[in-house]
Amino acid sequence: MASPLDIVVVGAGLSGLAAAIQCALSGHRVTVLEGAKELAEIGAGLQLTPNSTRLLEKWAVYQNINGPCEPATCTVYNYKGKVLAHEDGFDKNNRRKYHAPFADCHRVDLQKALAERAEELGVSIELGTRVTAMNLDADGKDGGNAKRARVMTTENGQVFEADLVVGADGLWSTTRSAFSGCKDAPLPTGDLAFRIVLRLEQVEDERLRKMVKEPGVRFWIGPDAHVVAYSMRGGTMYNVVLLVPDDLPESVARIEGSLDEMRGLFEGWDPVLTQLLECVDRVDKWKLMHREELASWISPQYNLVLIGDSCHPMLPYLAQGANSSIEDGAVLGLLLAPPHFTSSSQLPETLELFQQLRKTRGEAIARETFKQRRDFHLRDGPEQQERDELFLRQLGQSLKGAFPSRWTCPEVQPWLYGYDAVKEVETALAQRKSGAGVDMPQL
Repeated sequence: MASPLDIVVVGAGLSGLAAAIQCALSGHRVTVLEGAKELAEIGAGLQLTPNSTRLLEKWAVYQNINGPCEPATCTVYNYKGKVLAHEDGFDKNNRRKYHAPFADCHRVDLQKALAERAEELGVSIELGTRVTAMNLDADGKDGGNAKRARVMTTENGQVFEADLVVGADGLWSTTRSAFSGCKDAPLPTGDLAFRIVLRLEQVEDERLRKMVKEPGVRFWIGPDAHVVAYSMRGGTMYNVVLLVPDDLPESVARIEGSLDEMRGLFEGWDPVLTQLLECVDRVDKWKLMHREELASWISPQYNLVLIGDSCHPMLPYLAQGANSSIEDGAVLGLLLAPPHFTSSSQLPETLELFQQLRKTRGEAIARETFKQRRDFHLRDGPEQQERDELFLRQLGQSLKGAFPSRWTCPEVQPWLYGYDAVKEVETALAQRKSGAGVDMPQL
């Protein structure tokens, strides 16, 4: 690029690293600022769906993830253990329909693979560098009209200057607060997650060991709660997430959980699940948070843009928090690529197009996660019976119409998994060039 941008990405999470990779591929100078001193094993498993894995494959990242598991089955049980929905060949069906894999992995394995690829492309990743403030009204380069951004950090009072700051610092975003001009705390959703990672050696029962070693996605759904479980790291680890009503104090976002409390909440559920919970020796308890929708993700100076959880955090009930964040990073970087982008003077129209492409979709997915919670958490009664009858009428058949599990729903799944960021950008740029409005795909 004749005039590359100086881009500072705040946050080395999945959205930030995705943006860094695609912006570097588009020819820009990219620095990532991350407050953590190392990319440690925070969090647990991730479900990577085809809308993001097609990007990870394009970036030569997917093949460097440690032991991703492509689940051969996807099964929904009621909380007593009765099969409500089941799909064999789930891995092959996803590749056939979407030309990209559905895979389960550990979050840190993906994060490290993204970071390694970013550094290969010349991205500077500054760990232990926490952003504390920003000035979005600095003078432009060489007296230009475009406002530069100055990013201040706690690391020896360093100051980083940029044509564009990408706010990718997650749910508790500092950049969002700087953007809005006030402290803007996340809001509780009413749910929390018990997050569990089991090693194969912790599981003695042969039936349970088979579950770990032979990858499949499993859901148990019941009154006010549900469970999702899947294999990772080549079938040597098992990720289990228990989603239940939130009872944490308002000021507590994460603590170590009580094993007795966790097991008590699922007493009377499927014996396969309760036996699995007996293998657990520690569990983390996370409050699930969300945020109100913003009017805009772009600063008035067009030198700051928010992506990922900083602007559209989601309940984990469709596994799209990570996947849609990777989409954000890809679309932003692709829009900043030549030949259609050659100068910082094009930032206003480019960022407006980014927002037009991403805001509607990101916020729609976030709303859809609440609908999935409702359908999975029905208490015993007429609505639950109607839901189960809908499940069972199509068990073993090709699904048609709206379906209570959006993971295999023939209406929602293609909207989620069939999204192609590269084609989306190409189409939008062609429409803009022709003078036509940009069409927005809707659910």
